[in-house]
Amino acid sequence: MYQDNLFAIDLSKSSHQGVLFSKSHQIKFNREFSTRKLIEWVSRQQPLTVAMEACSMSNHWARVFDRIGHRVLLVPTRTAARYRQGQKTNGTDAEGIGVAARQPTTKFVAPKPINLQELQALMRIREHLKDHRLATSNLIRSLLAEFGLLIPKGWKALRERVPELLEDAENELPMELRFQLRDQLDDYLELEKRFAEVDRACTQRVNQDEACHQLLQLEGIGPVNAAGLLLALGEQGDSFRNGRNASACIGATPKQHSTGDQVRIGHISKDCANKRLRANLIQGAWAVIQQLRKRDPRNGKEVWLKGVINRRGEGIAAVALVNKTIRVAWALLHYGENFKLHPNMA
Repeated sequence: MYQDNLFAIDLSKSSHQGVLFSKSHQIKFNREFSTRKLIEWVSRQQPLTVAMEACSMSNHWARVFDRIGHRVLLVPTRTAARYRQGQKTNGTDAEGIGVAARQPTTKFVAPKPINLQELQALMRIREHLKDHRLATSNLIRSLLAEFGLLIPKGWKALRERVPELLEDAENELPMELRFQLRDQLDDYLELEKRFAEVDRACTQRVNQDEACHQLLQLEGIGPVNAAGLLLALGEQGDSFRNGRNASACIGATPKQHSTGDQVRIGHISKDCANKRLRANLIQGAWAVIQQLRKRDPRNGKEVWLKGVINRRGEGIAAVALVNKTIRVAWALLHYGENFKLHPNMA
């Protein structure tokens, strides 16, 4: 049985600010701990509720405190900032985390186990290499365009055309710039090689995961989207109370602007917690719609999707499919083998 005492921590690299709240919501102390002192102090305490801001180190510390025997709550960054009073300091940050953790309406972040952290790290490396590769490609194209040397779209055109331009002595490229562009092209080719290796590792990791294997059965879901959904929803959908909350967080539901007895449903907002996942899911939905253009519907879900396309257009239909996909994905993870898709929607 956990006591009502709450210990809120503002984590950092070498020192951590800790605030202990009593059962009557009074602050007993607010002081700084080194990493060693923090572990020693927490290990001596009776079971506490430990609240931390969801950050890069919070999953590691959640496992540490869970092994000691404490209950762990991870508070979203935006929620913690909302309850901070006064100027931003380590002390006020820790107090804000503690106050936020005591609110009955706070939605906490589910701690990630090591296997999900591994998958998340691989996906972040993949995204980093992809962004770096694109930035290097854009740099090469833009510098050459300033000298009137245009490269057609596509990665293949870049690989083939740039060496030709660098070896052409008749164009106006300065010699020093040719050397630098050659180095940039080498960097680009190396990034392309590394991206392919990490992409294969991510795909292999997704194919080995049973939960991802289930998500891959959904329309418009490939290895990248399966990994993104698993990381966003949790292994058992434990990051959200239901599928609609998950869909709203990812950004596939309309915003509400309600007051009094007037309920107003606005446009679907792009201001969501996971913009990259939302964009990838919509891209997958567009792929499904493009296939549906070429043939007749084969099941109840495709009949429904075709109807939405005819009534509202393909753009709205893509978001509607994403909304449904997220809800079904949450149900698959949350209910597991007990979840049965309706025959008309299969």
